[in-house]
Amino acid sequence: MASESVGGTQTVERAMSLLACFTEESGELRVSELCTLTGLGQSTVSRMMSALDRMKFVVQDGRTGLYRLGPAAVALGTIALNGSPIFRASRQIAQNLARRIEIGVNVAELSGFTFTYLCNFEGALAPKSFAMAGRTGPLHATGLGKALLSGMTSEKVDEYFEHSPQRFTPHTIVDRDAMQVALDESRSRGYATEIEELAFGRACIAAPIHNRAGEIVAALSASGPLSVLDLHAPHQELALQLIEAADEISVALGYSPSRSASAFAAL
Repeated sequence: MASESVGGTQTVERAMSLLACFTEESGELRVSELCTLTGLGQSTVSRMMSALDRMKFVVQDGRTGLYRLGPAAVALGTIALNGSPIFRASRQIAQNLARRIEIGVNVAELSGFTFTYLCNFEGALAPKSFAMAGRTGPLHATGLGKALLSGMTSEKVDEYFEHSPQRFTPHTIVDRDAMQVALDESRSRGYATEIEELAFGRACIAAPIHNRAGEIVAALSASGPLSVLDLHAPHQELALQLIEAADEISVALGYSPSRSASAFAAL
């Protein structure tokens, strides 16, 4: 029985390692590429991909032989999203905000020392041809990330910067003291900003989302090209709309502003 258990676990791990090979950059893969990425033999990969194909977790193109993720994988992702209280509380609010301000609106959830996008909606002035749900992002180089960092203790922020955060552009904040200045500013005004810190020509403004205990567990952002989102210019009206929407999501999660006052002061 023990050997069967070990074999079953190994099979699951191998199947998951194959599915994990599919990324934004590598959405279609051949068996040979999967062998290289996982270190598994060709017969093993062929057998497991055939099984995953039968279960609709992958789909094989009959002409090219390339595999891509299938409808069963999409269904699991949808189930995961719909099971998230943050997603359910924020989806309609974020969609309505995107319609009003006409640029992209995103909701992301804190996950350790990174964040994961739960949903995004595009306004007429900042369209995208792809979904953001499931993507991850760095805390130090984004408005969403700074809003999430603003809810952490100094010790937690120190720990984050011990891992030498990546510099994406010359504007990326990789210095701990400089980040402290940015976080103090974010906490005092209730929102965070980012201008060309993750990518050139892009800007972002984000407000934190609190849970019932008053902890910052997610953030709501508006983002777009500098041509339509110039944060060097006055942006108080946009910031106010963002904060109001984030507060509405927080209240839906059971948050009461009075509960967080003492915790916020202790950061």
